Amino acid sequence: MNYLKTAVLLAVLTAFLVLIGGSVGGKQGALMALILAGAMNFGTYWFSDKIVLAMYRAKPVDETASPALYGIVRELTMKAGMPMPKVYIMDNETPNAFATGRNPEHSAVAVTTGIMKLLSKEELTGVIGHELSHIANRDILIATIAATIAGAISYISHFAYYASMFGGRSGDDDRGSNPIVGIVMMIVAPIAAMIIQMAISRSREYGADFRGAQIAGNPLYLANALRKLEYYNKRVPMHMPSEATAHMFIVNPLSGGSLIKLFSTHPPIEERVKRLEGMVGKV
Repeated sequence: MNYLKTAVLLAVLTAFLVLIGGSVGGKQGALMALILAGAMNFGTYWFSDKIVLAMYRAKPVDETASPALYGIVRELTMKAGMPMPKVYIMDNETPNAFATGRNPEHSAVAVTTGIMKLLSKEELTGVIGHELSHIANRDILIATIAATIAGAISYISHFAYYASMFGGRSGDDDRGSNPIVGIVMMIVAPIAAMIIQMAISRSREYGADFRGAQIAGNPLYLANALRKLEYYNKRVPMHMPSEATAHMFIVNPLSGGSLIKLFSTHPPIEERVKRLEGMVGKV
């Protein structure tokens, strides 16, 4: 199912690029956009995880560099019967974490320095269990590609706007540039990016919480961690290279008003905690 969703997302990216190319440069622009879409689809599938890790300047660590974190990941992967993912640390005081990769054999878990300072070993175990469940459920491919596509849509919409304002290619068979089209793209594209994110984020978080609690061995580990993470992320929101990657994190790293809440890619923490507490004695 996730491979089908991936194909749909890549098709959406292709269609959106062709639409923008046609609106800015006519038939020739649409053709160039189609070629660009093919290249982006290839790069997005094979390199989206590396792109996201590079965006956050995540550094790989081994057992020598970070024995506590590496030990937790290794212990839980052995318990779950999974391949050992690569382990990364982001130099960021906001406590958070995410998983990325195209499949369990090519996966990575990344945590911030802030989360390692904030959480106890048991709570960090709950968080890692959650992220490993995303890997086991193969959520990470769709999430990482969605992040890359959402970011691309946002940047391309800005390009379309400025291209339409400063003039585009015109000819007998091509329409000239249209500033109205550019303005519409500026409005619609970020909404389209949010829809892509929301379509794949909320339900998978509940599933990852459930299986993550099973992997960690105690649902209260993750429940307690989520309470702390929500509290500190509201007070120390993350400065992000792109808001398009927000849905990848275990809790929403953004802070804002009603608009941010309206387009939130994460289910309410109180509901997640309630479900986890309901698992006590059943794991």
